[in-house]
Amino acid sequence: MAAPTLQQPSFLLVNLKSDSTTKPLLQRCQDLVKIIDEYPAKELHLILPWLVESVFGSLDGCTAGWNLRLLHARSNEYNIVLEFLNPSGPLMKLVYKLQAEEYKYEIPVSYLPGPVKVCIQQGILPECPLFHNKLQFPLSGQLTLNLALNPFEFFMFHFASCLITPKSYPQSAHGSSTDSAYFVLVDAYLKYFLPCEGSVPPSPFSDSRGSVTAPSPRSSSVSFAGYGVHSPSLLKHHIFHQPSVNADPAAQEIWRSETLLQMFVEIWLHHYSLEMYQKLQSPQLALLQYRLSMSSMPSQPFAPPGSGTLHTYQEPFSPTEEHVLVVRLLVKHLHAFSNSLKPETLSSSSPSAHSHAHTSPLEEFKRVVVQRFVQQKLYLFLQHCFSHWPLDASFRAVLETWLSYIQPWRYTGQKTSAQPEQNRTVPDKWEPFVQENLLMYTKLFQVLLNRAVRTDLVNAKNALMVFRVAKVFSQPNLDEMIQKGEQLFLEPEHVLQHRQPRGYLTPGQGGSFLSSRQRAATDLVFRVKSHVYALEGQDCQYKQMFGCELRGAVMKLIQIIAQARQTAKRISDHSGEAAASSSFLSWFGMGTPDLNSTFSGAEPEESGECLKKTHEFLDRALENLCQIFKLNQGQLAQLISNLGSSQDVGHCMQLPDCIQGENGLILTDLGRKQIISGLRRFDIQYQGDPELQPIRSYENALLVRLFYKISSLLNERFGGHMNAVCSRPDLLGRLGRHYLAADPNSCGRSPVPRPPSGGNRRPRLSLRPLASYRTLLLLLLAYATGSALALGPASCTLLLLVGGLLYGLLVTLLWNKLKTP
Repeated sequence: MAAPTLQQPSFLLVNLKSDSTTKPLLQRCQDLVKIIDEYPAKELHLILPWLVESVFGSLDGCTAGWNLRLLHARSNEYNIVLEFLNPSGPLMKLVYKLQAEEYKYEIPVSYLPGPVKVCIQQGILPECPLFHNKLQFPLSGQLTLNLALNPFEFFMFHFASCLITPKSYPQSAHGSSTDSAYFVLVDAYLKYFLPCEGSVPPSPFSDSRGSVTAPSPRSSSVSFAGYGVHSPSLLKHHIFHQPSVNADPAAQEIWRSETLLQMFVEIWLHHYSLEMYQKLQSPQLALLQYRLSMSSMPSQPFAPPGSGTLHTYQEPFSPTEEHVLVVRLLVKHLHAFSNSLKPETLSSSSPSAHSHAHTSPLEEFKRVVVQRFVQQKLYLFLQHCFSHWPLDASFRAVLETWLSYIQPWRYTGQKTSAQPEQNRTVPDKWEPFVQENLLMYTKLFQVLLNRAVRTDLVNAKNALMVFRVAKVFSQPNLDEMIQKGEQLFLEPEHVLQHRQPRGYLTPGQGGSFLSSRQRAATDLVFRVKSHVYALEGQDCQYKQMFGCELRGAVMKLIQIIAQARQTAKRISDHSGEAAASSSFLSWFGMGTPDLNSTFSGAEPEESGECLKKTHEFLDRALENLCQIFKLNQGQLAQLISNLGSSQDVGHCMQLPDCIQGENGLILTDLGRKQIISGLRRFDIQYQGDPELQPIRSYENALLVRLFYKISSLLNERFGGHMNAVCSRPDLLGRLGRHYLAADPNSCGRSPVPRPPSGGNRRPRLSLRPLASYRTLLLLLLAYATGSALALGPASCTLLLLVGGLLYGLLVTLLWNKLKTP
């Protein structure tokens, strides 16, 4: 990590590095507390880069630091770390102390998120003001660009990067992500710097002017014409500039809240795939994404937006489940932070208000924080996750993050009524939010449909996710809000221009009071179109959520849900019958000897209880989907009944859809979906030597191997005599074939072709049934009964042999009579 150029090494830093390898964590933290309190900033500014890296790890992942993501409450160091790193703790006190002296620390541009890094390297300054006026051009002989950050920005950059920097953790380390020290610290920093009540606590240190130095002033904004342009001025003008001595203390401290949020958003959300990056480089969006070209950048010619960047952007973005959970925490807190806006501030933000003189900077920050800071990057983040996340139950974290964002009314801080959640109407005051986040509802719902039809809905966890989405969108009044938003977006351009009053004149300037409602409607249309075009481009082809095309996709999903319901019910019934037919002796393996039925590696989701939950989730999902899209219940019931009858008729005899290849059957895409959904399957059977099939759970492994050696020895020595006996046409030959000739395996419906055999299998003796716990138990009971009847072991053995001979003779005679017409 690059630090400011120094004339001589710091002996204090050398001592601290030496102590870090010898002293325990508690003693090191105590020493650091004393040093931070006693030493001046001139000595302490050399410590910060090393201390931050030793705590959060290096940006390249080589150093793990204190492993905050793996530190849990059961660890002895957990409370020590939280106390040292909390927002009002010793380390933050060091940051404030250095912030008052205006020290700068450098971060290589190569450690920035991929899109930001590529923009800077191509001579384009990103839109986020966090990186403005901070670029340090390389000196002669150097090739790397650096960002000069103040201590607070430097600390927050490392803290945010700790989440996404890949590190080599030990394989034995595991635990819940939501109770790790890092997760708890993120929650603490959000509550401290983005408080729902009160204001941000002031810094304990001040510079010579009486306030902690705020970031450098933002660059002047550039206005753009057309839709999709958000005002570059995110807050009031005085918030963006360095506060003066006589400014409001709240205005002096609001920059910390803004810096923390921008750092979290840029580091955690400003990632997307190559195809998304190429989409954002279209000519229509180039002006919207980047506003200032650095034509004066030395050693690099001017590059227009998007030129030459398609081949240099190669960020392999794969967020982890922990990453998504932290993003969800951020989304939930931002909703609570924004919803804590005072009612008088909320009313003053109407289009007719032109004065915010009595509004505090923090309240204005709450008013715009979600739409201006988070919306666009979170949309790209979720869209990437929806398209690239594996089709398994871990997608629940991404799904809940999305559902948290599109339901801000859940985080108002008000106690909800006793009304059932599915009947709770969405208040009308949230209609502007739905309209200004239209794609969050419609486009991501369409992407989710594409995932759902390819997901195994027999799995209870996947069925729960479909139910959760259907339940959220079935909330009363939400579908009407979405439809109204779509109508506003589809408003024709010529009608919009005809409605728009020239210059929005006020009545005193020649306008009319009668046009106020017309101006409000036009403003709504502009906001919806601005939102859609900013995220999807001017040439986007919008698909209506309640249009015919999407309605067909919903019907396809309903059909798959119905199929999954039938499959879950059939498997559940089969499991119930198998459990009812089992007995106490099943512990000894006295159930079915089928290898497939005795496989012990079944997933817990396939248990009877989970399948009942699957059926319940899918039933309720069908009800909610019918409610959302106003589907005909009669047609739906007929579709489900026809589907169920067709499955019941031919399910047992139908194989998955496949084609004949050179080496056997090959599954088609339809066949894969049928197997994933549990609609059809291959009846895989063992086709090898019965003596060499895997040892079952109801067999004794030692006895199986022992009897195999004995039977192999007997077959090798007396094989000729056995073959001669079985070749006889009389009763003795038939009896020999019953005991010695192995039954041929049925081919079944396996996709694996049977290996060619050189002829009929030779008769042989098999002692493997004696290794079964069932047989051993029966022999034990037989000898115990003989002992009770005063029969010795030899007499019991003789009786068992005679009984077995008579049983075989009886079976042979009866079978011969059945075959004779």
